[in-house]
Amino acid sequence: MDINRREALKLMGMGAAGLASAAFLPSFANARRVLDLSRNPLRQNQVPQGMPALRYQEKEVYVGPDVVIRQIDEHTWEGNGHLMSNETIYLLEGSEKALLIDAGTKIDDLDKIVAGITRKPVTLVATHVHPDHTGSAIGYFPEIWINAADMVGVSEFMPDYKGNIKYLEDGQVFDLGGRRIEVIFTPGHTPGSASFFEMDGRKWGYSGDAFGSGNLLLTTNFSTLLATTTRIEMYMRRFGIEKMYPGHYMGSNPETLQRISDLKLMSAEMIEGKRKGETSAQAMLGLNGRIRDFGVNVSYRDPEGLK
Repeated sequence: MDINRREALKLMGMGAAGLASAAFLPSFANARRVLDLSRNPLRQNQVPQGMPALRYQEKEVYVGPDVVIRQIDEHTWEGNGHLMSNETIYLLEGSEKALLIDAGTKIDDLDKIVAGITRKPVTLVATHVHPDHTGSAIGYFPEIWINAADMVGVSEFMPDYKGNIKYLEDGQVFDLGGRRIEVIFTPGHTPGSASFFEMDGRKWGYSGDAFGSGNLLLTTNFSTLLATTTRIEMYMRRFGIEKMYPGHYMGSNPETLQRISDLKLMSAEMIEGKRKGETSAQAMLGLNGRIRDFGVNVSYRDPEGLK
């Protein structure tokens, strides 16, 4: 990473990730029951309430029983599973290496599918440790990179993984050969949520569930989300980032600077008591509070999440 970029990251508050704590996580055992997808799997033409309609412009290049892969540009692909609200994986190819961001819920032979798209050696990274992003397909890969703050979820959501777990660093750069990808910690959805940003020409990033794909499940608290959105708002402005591809991509729901600014405002108002939430009957992941505004839902734990 060049010095100017490194210094900019320091100014933006690289310590923001430290606001998240494993203490804010809900019961992972409860989360596993909620996310027992085999009982009522979602198909690609079934979109949950509050999520945008499917409007893909990207060309399909692979259609299989577990995933549909579409091409974003000559060296970038996104793939959608059908078990958890179009859970999305991303494949980025450089001249020497490739980076696979997330592995979906259950994609049989994902390594072979990826090898059919790129011949470059592939590194697997995770935006966070939840079963729709670090599902069974991680077992096809010898190692996976995660944020250490999400290690609390590994025993619950990656219990059968036999490979090597490596730890991402905030500001770390993956050099794929003519294409560098920067790691920025974005806690909120989980303590260890991480986003990945293009550094060479492409004006976008990949944010997993950090900003919700339209429906943010905040398992930490609003102070953490405020710190993250403040930092990413500055980052996007400084480096000209136009959008982020989310963890549940529907074709029409990229995360934008406006979305980040809206979430920042909502977080500040919740902390200051200027905005009131409502009780959520569904309480997925133990999140019993909810606010809706600016086209996004935010579910949180009341009262813990109001800090």
